[in-house]
Amino acid sequence: MMDELKIRRAAERDIPALDKLLYEVHKVHSDARPDLFKAGAKKYTDDELKTILANDETPVFAAETDGEVLGYAFCVLQQNRNSSSLTDIKTLYIDDLCVDEAARGKHIGSALYEYVLKYAKSIGCYNVTLNVWAGNDGAHRFYEKIGLKVQKIGMEKIL
Repeated sequence: MMDELKIRRAAERDIPALDKLLYEVHKVHSDARPDLFKAGAKKYTDDELKTILANDETPVFAAETDGEVLGYAFCVLQQNRNSSSLTDIKTLYIDDLCVDEAARGKHIGSALYEYVLKYAKSIGCYNVTLNVWAGNDGAHRFYEKIGLKVQKIGMEKIL
């Protein structure tokens, strides 16, 4: 029988599982935009992951079942202080959210997102934001389905 899903702050012991998922999400990006993302890579080295995991400004949450990490949410606290034009609201930016391909469709992503929302509220954030690359249609549909709305749109012209 499968244990219930547990979401917790990720730790150094999770690095091998995080690496597996980081490769998965990077492949989605490198397949869609090989001009920007190197094939076979991942976003962070293990040393960078250790630094990120130890920093309360960059909380990482792991979703696990039966002791196996099946998803993560990398987050970054952001706040514009002393800006002449922007308010100083506190934002929790989801830098990366991934669910293992083999575990999709089991509501792990939405559970991670709900956990991040509760965490953001608990630390006084005004909003939660994230970016989605054009071409990552599955992620775009998922984020719309769980209630996210477009805040801004990045555009480019390839020369």
